[in-house]
This record gives sequence, C-alpha cells and structure tokens, in this order.
Amino acid sequence: MVVAGGGTGGHLFPGVAVAREMVRRFEGAEILFVTGKRKMESEVLRREGFRQTSIAVEGMKGRGPLKGAWAGLKLPWSFLQSLRIIRGFAPHLVLGVGGYSAGPVCLAARVMGVPSAIHEQNSFPGVTNRLLCRVVNRVFISFEASRKHFSAGSIHLTGNPIRPDFVIPETRQSRNGKLFTVAVVGGSQGARALNQAFVEALTLLKKRNRPCRVIHQTGALDYERTAGLYREKGLEAEVRPFIQDMAGVYREADLVVSRAGAGAVFELAAMGKPSLLIPYPFAANRHQETNAQFLVEAGAAEMILQENLTGEVLAERLQGFMDNSAALEKMGQAAKSVSKPDAAQRIADMLLEMA
Repeated sequence: MVVAGGGTGGHLFPGVAVAREMVRRFEGAEILFVTGKRKMESEVLRREGFRQTSIAVEGMKGRGPLKGAWAGLKLPWSFLQSLRIIRGFAPHLVLGVGGYSAGPVCLAARVMGVPSAIHEQNSFPGVTNRLLCRVVNRVFISFEASRKHFSAGSIHLTGNPIRPDFVIPETRQSRNGKLFTVAVVGGSQGARALNQAFVEALTLLKKRNRPCRVIHQTGALDYERTAGLYREKGLEAEVRPFIQDMAGVYREADLVVSRAGAGAVFELAAMGKPSLLIPYPFAANRHQETNAQFLVEAGAAEMILQENLTGEVLAERLQGFMDNSAALEKMGQAAKSVSKPDAAQRIADMLLEMA
C-alpha cells in the first residue's frame, strides 16, 4: 500500500495508524509513504519504521504570487514522479491522508488503475481532498459535518484513525490526595497565545493557594520563551518542547487543555479525557471550532475562543474543574461515548474491499 500526504502530524498520524493496522493483519506487508520534503515527516516515519520517499510538490495557498507560481510549476514534475513511484512499487492500494503530496499520487493511481481512497481528518476538508473526491474510489471522513463539503464520491463516516497507544484501556486509580494534574497541549507546533495565558492562569492559582501539577508541551518554537516565563514567575511545571508519549501524559492528567485539531479530539475521546479546548483561530474556515464543537455538544469538553482567552478566564475555568471532580468524571464518560477507536480497522476493511 502507498500512503500519500502529510505536512503536519494531524495528516500523517492517521496514515500511520492505518499502516500499522495493515502490518498487523498481513505478515510481510509492504507500506510506502510518499510525502513532501519536510524534516518532520521523515523523522516520524523513520521512528515508526516505515519506508518513505518524497516528491517535489509544495503548497500554493498563501505563498504570494512568485512562490505560488513556482509551486505550480512543480506540479507536472511531481505527477511524473508519482507515476514512476506507482509503476515501480506496484501497490494494491493508495490512501491519501491530506496535504499536497496526496494530490499527484492519488491522480497517478487513477491513471494507473490502482484503487485509491482519501481520508479527511477535519470538519472542513482541505483543498486537496475537496479536489480528489472526484478522482478516488472512496472518501473516509472523521466528522459528519464535513460530508456537505464534498461535491462527489462514495463517502463513509469512520472517525479519525488514532495510534494504538491511545486505545489501550485506562486503569482508573484513586488520586489519593495527589495534586490535580493538567496537561497543556498546543499541538506539535505549539500555541503561543495558549502558552502565555496558561502561565498567567497558573500564577493566579498560585496566589490563591490552589496548586496543581502541570505537564506542558510548548512546541519547539516557543519553548525557551515559555520555560523562561515559568522560571520568572517561580512556577513549577514539567515543560517540554515536544512530548513523544502523549498517551502516557493523557493517562496522568485529570484535565487536558488543548487546541482542537482532529487528532487531539479523537485521542481525547478514545481515552475518555475531559478537556478544555482553545481552537486555533487561523485554521482554514475556523475548522478547529467545529472540531471542538463535536466534543462540546457531547458534554465531553468546554471551549474558550482565543479572542476571549485571558489568564483570568482560564484560571476561573481551571479552579471550577478542580472543585468539581463529579463533573470531570461525567465529561470523561461523555468523551468515551462518542469515541471511534476502531476507525483504523474500519478504514482497513473498506480498503481491502476495494482491492
């Protein structure tokens, strides 16, 4: 199988989850990831043990006329590269997982007569997937809300595939007087506004003598600044630029404060974690708000829009959660009720039907 796409962890990790499921089912399964040329993609796939090759495709949106034109000129070459990859690897299936590299590869699969499908993680589909719905055999969606944005295709609601680490049942333990634990996650790239507001909130809670344990993923770009703020304010926290074992951190947390990428939403649901979501306001068509609404409507999360986010507002919400363990328990159960932990298996089943 070829898995094409990436650019962000949110695109790449669902592909990894489906690839793992295929490897589990078939001894000697061969999986090839076709991505762009970002370092993050090759590092993740090397760590996961999958083969990877790249094509010359780049995004055009928001890059200005010159860079956009240059990216456009690369499209015919990336299509020829994709044809060569399909011819040489001879896959039974191609799965596009969003991101620009999925486009030329899925188009090449259509030309070569190889069955193909795409998976859309977010509630509002990206440009590549909205175009590819007319090219591929099947379209898998995470949120029912995204169905109306596809103009064609055989569309199937599957949920968002998550890595097996997030599906292992959690053994609930009594806190036994342990500090209330908050995991703060701004996504792999971090979230400066969220980082800033959380430090301010923690400062207020310290003044009110309401201590809590904090595990904070800042993102690499904002790590030094945020770690400096913690030191400056005399606050104790486990501050890291990136957390590899996010499932392990979720298990320790009583509450997760997070952005609302599709991956995070379905990971939180699978683990039955109550959450306070601050959607990234500049996501295309503000789709993270719609993603977050999925958990909010289920009673599994609360949401604060970034334009309303202050240290004071965040401190009040955190203190409310610290004082109401019954509400947290109810939110966790609600999260579990809307989870779709078998998304990777369902997608694998339908891919094999195509083959």
